[in-house]
Amino acid sequence: MQRSGIIVLVLTTLVATALISPRTVFAEPQHKGSSTLTGVVVGPNDKPVARAVITYQSSAGSAPHVVRTDARGRFSIPKLIADNYDLRASANGIFSEWEKNFTLHPGETRGITLRLIYAKQMPKPGTITAGNVK
Repeated sequence: MQRSGIIVLVLTTLVATALISPRTVFAEPQHKGSSTLTGVVVGPNDKPVARAVITYQSSAGSAPHVVRTDARGRFSIPKLIADNYDLRASANGIFSEWEKNFTLHPGETRGITLRLIYAKQMPKPGTITAGNVK
């Protein structure tokens, strides 16, 4: 009886440890395809926007990803799987419209221009703060 009690105790401890121990979650690799999405982000003044943020995700619902433009407002996202993508740009509190269902075919390189539209002019970095919205 004592031996079976020890076995039950060990098994219970193992199960409890497995249930409450933290689990490591490995993200699926972001890039694994042969398509490339390139583009430029322009501000309301029609000039390229450096360091703008482009948020994109597969229309199939993969997790969103982010890239930034270079000093000339350009970006490139290589090795995407062929799919439809939703993407949007933002900088200094100004956003572009969502581009929905932007289709990439296998091996295709496709470009897009994202226009920041929700302001009459680009605010200077650091001029938008909480309570100071103009």
